[in-house]
Order: sequence, then structure tokens, then C-alpha cells
Amino acid sequence: MIYLDHNATTSLHPRVFRAMEPYLKERFGNASSNYQTGREAKTALEHSRATVADCIGAGPQETIFTSGGTESDNCAVRGVARALREKGDHIITSTIEHHAVLKTCQVLEKEGFRVTYLPVNSDGRVDPEDVRRYIVRKTILISIMYANNETGVIQPIREIGAIAREKNIVFHTDAVQAVGKIPFAVNDLGVDLLSISGHKIYGPKGIGALYVRKGIPLQPIMTGGHHEYNLRAGTENIPSIAGLAQAMSMATQNLNAASDKLSALRQRLESGILNRIDDVQINGLQAPRLPNTSSVSFRLIEGESILLHLDLRGICVSTGSACTTDSPEPSHVLTAMGIPPQTAQGTIRFSLGEDNTKEEIDAVIDVLCDITTRLRNISSLAGK
Repeated sequence: MIYLDHNATTSLHPRVFRAMEPYLKERFGNASSNYQTGREAKTALEHSRATVADCIGAGPQETIFTSGGTESDNCAVRGVARALREKGDHIITSTIEHHAVLKTCQVLEKEGFRVTYLPVNSDGRVDPEDVRRYIVRKTILISIMYANNETGVIQPIREIGAIAREKNIVFHTDAVQAVGKIPFAVNDLGVDLLSISGHKIYGPKGIGALYVRKGIPLQPIMTGGHHEYNLRAGTENIPSIAGLAQAMSMATQNLNAASDKLSALRQRLESGILNRIDDVQINGLQAPRLPNTSSVSFRLIEGESILLHLDLRGICVSTGSACTTDSPEPSHVLTAMGIPPQTAQGTIRFSLGEDNTKEEIDAVIDVLCDITTRLRNISSLAGK
């Protein structure tokens, strides 16, 4: 198998599993229990919290654990909106957000909030001046993702953060795809909340974190016990929390070397496709992008057909976000970039990982050449 869908999920790194294993077996205690195995769990919880916080330049008290990126996004958007309802009712986001943000905003609209969905340019970037232009007296939250999960395009978060600070508006960013792929610190970005997911960086599924800057009002969306500084009730998932901390530590320590390797592999992939296959385009090519992500549109072919043929040859890719795989509609991200529906439907997302090699990339290019030629021939014959 050649696996090129790391933005969907990653394998569990052996070192991450080893970090988790003690808390799945002998150290199985509840972190809220006041006996030895509970205290061991509590120690692991707070050590992991400090590690995760340090990886993004935050304080431990500003870091809460969640079940993943979707919950983190929901906690941030719903939590701030409801906490600041008396102050205002206006939210600013973008048309290319993950559905964990978009659908949450749509639910809030039904509750009486007003939401502005900012457009993006043809490269998939939000204009910071659009953010400034749409701020009104009752704007209480701005939520713009750091890096897009489909195209890898990186948004101007620092510029938007500066505007949010100037206007004294809470600013959230979904950094699920950015963590472990590009370097950053929350204070440099100027964000107040930031979402993290474990399974995108060789950690376990079902675990994430939310950075909440000290003093930011947040109404919990899950109520119960006094866990996570009263912001997220429920017994903490200590094995997965330990795994997330290990994964983030490894990702940030090896960031520059991994980025250089992935950038070179992506360049090899894109150059090979452009040089050997006609009628293709790289989406977001002129914008800053994650080093591992390439969104490629193959004109006159259905992306689903390419995906299925690649799968038969043992190659794993996606046609977009893993969360929208069953949708027959063109990608909302590509549509927002002004890409015609027929072109958007022929798009494949390649997202590379640390174990991919030059040989695998060359093999994928060879297979793509064969598949696209045969599919276009079939399409041409069908049109006669």
C-alpha cells in the first residue's frame, strides 16, 4: 500500500503507543481519584498538559483536552458565542472552513446569531481587509482556519489576529492541519482559541485539545464534573492524552527536517504530474501551503473514478475532506475558490507523510499517467 491521505488520518506511531500503554494497563486510574493509581493518572494528565501547551507556546492552564478537532471547534465557537450573547450576536468566519465550524455557525444562526461568511480569492486565501470591513459593533467572534484541509493553503492568521486584537474581538483558529506541519506560537499568531487533533500527527483518534487564552469567556458545551478547569466535563482519557502529548512533542522537535522532506516530495509529485499529464491544475499553487498537501484537478475525469482506480492499485488518496466523502456535491472549498464544478469534481487530494519515499511518488505518477489516459479514452469514446 502507498498511503497518501495523511490529512484524513495517520497511523499511530510506535513511540506514541508506548507512551499510552502503561495507562491502558497497570496505571488505569481515574485522575480525580485520591489514591496512588489515581494520583499517577493525575500526574500523567498534568505532565501531558504542560507538554502540549509548551508545543504551541501556551500555558498549561490555557490548555484543555477534548475528544478531537470537531469538539474543539464546537467548544470554541459555541462556547464564545453563548458566553458573549449579551455583548453581541455577530460572528465572522470564512466559506472554506471545516464543517465543524461551518455547521456550528449554521446552528447558531438558527439560535438568532448573525454570521458573515467571508469569500476567498482564487488561491483560497481570505483577505484580512475583508475581516476588518465586516466587523460591526456587535461582532463577538472571528473564526478563520489556519490551514485548509483540502488544499493546504495557509491563511494570514497573524494579520487577522492583529485586527482582532485592535478591535478587541475574540479570535479562534482551527489549527488541526497546521499543528506539527508548520512552526507557530499562539502569542505570535494573536489567537485567543486554537483547535488541535491527535490523529493528524501520528497520535490516537478521539483526542484533541483546545487552547483558551487566559480570561477568554467560554461557556461549556458539556456539563457535569469540574474537569478541565470547569470547561469540559467528563473523566479524562489519560492514555490518549499521553499519546497526544508524545505525538506533539515528536512533531515539533522534528518539524524543520520533516517539512523539508515533505516539500521536496510534494514538488516531485506535482512536477511529475504537470510534466506528464495534460489538462491538470494545482489548486492554490501560488499561495503559501502546507508542505505535505497538494490538491490536483484532472479535467474531463471524475475524481471518484481516479480514486477507485488508484485504490485497485494499492494507492490511498481522497477527493477532498474525509468528513465529506459521501457528499455528491463539489467541494465547498474549491467552489469558494471559483473553480468550475466539472473541474472540482475531478480533484484528488494528495497528503504526504513522514514514511513516504521518492520511489513511492514516482510509482504514483506512473500509475496516474496510465489511469488518466485510460479514463479519458473511455470518456472520449462515450462522447461519440
